[in-house]
Amino acid sequence: MEYRILGRTGLQVSEIGFGAWGIGKSEWIGAEDEESLRALHRAIDLGVTFIDTALAYGDGHSERLVGQVVRARTETVSVATKVPPMNHEWPARPGVPVEEVFPGEYIRRCAEQSLRNLGLETIDLLQLHVWNDEWVGQGDWLEAIERLKEQGKIRFFGVSVNDHQPANALKLIETGVVDTVQVIYNIFDQSPEDELFPACQRHQVGVIVRVPFDEGGLTGKITPETTFPPGDFRNEYFAGDRKREVFERVQRIAADLGVSLEAMPEIALRFTLSHPAVSTVIPGMRTVRHVELNCAAGDGKGLPAAQVEALRKHRWIRNFYD
Repeated sequence: MEYRILGRTGLQVSEIGFGAWGIGKSEWIGAEDEESLRALHRAIDLGVTFIDTALAYGDGHSERLVGQVVRARTETVSVATKVPPMNHEWPARPGVPVEEVFPGEYIRRCAEQSLRNLGLETIDLLQLHVWNDEWVGQGDWLEAIERLKEQGKIRFFGVSVNDHQPANALKLIETGVVDTVQVIYNIFDQSPEDELFPACQRHQVGVIVRVPFDEGGLTGKITPETTFPPGDFRNEYFAGDRKREVFERVQRIAADLGVSLEAMPEIALRFTLSHPAVSTVIPGMRTVRHVELNCAAGDGKGLPAAQVEALRKHRWIRNFYD
């Protein structure tokens, strides 16, 4: 495993981090706690030093599993979690005042609950789970963050940028108060390269990449015949004709690169790590096998420049979350 520095935080994080949404067993169906715990331990065995979870993942279930494992290990592992929007709206809608989403006292209570779930004294990175740049200079959210830092309850502060809205954090970055941003970035959605990544590089803001596989689409394993369990959010994400459309596009990507569909998960991870602004990528990992396959891509090699260039034409502007 190779490591990068997470912006100006100074934290040394593994190129492959552990995305812990799936192990919360909310919206992703099929995780089993014992296997999730084995997966977390195996990830740390393989050098993973960054785990991203959230209070909303299974109403704290993911946080409790993460804390159980981190407390049992002697290795230094940075834990990031997130404050859910008080109005329960993902993504943040324009025009909604920050007082309805992240009032300071609410942020404090959520941080305290996350600390209890994790069983830790300090959260390495506390993120707001949605963001809207209209909120810069509004409300008392920043005072709450600064107070949590002063009390030693959190070390650093970040935001999870709204789905497919990478420019909706540029104003926040310019203020200098944010240490990290988490953003969707993959072969299909290359839009963070336009403005967000250059801004992060200018201000030494760490970049955490989520959804590197487009919720599984870029693995090549989702075909027109694929079905998902009842209650799994991918039933909506890949609704209608989306499975066929994604599968055909992934086949074209593999053909252009001269690789098999089986190579696509590795290609997808290496693509994200090829951009110098990226600090770590956090694929969801619910099994030991997921961990072992994904961690193999964290060897510092990225993709050859010719392959990165070949992938430019596969940029696809769309939002399956709508």
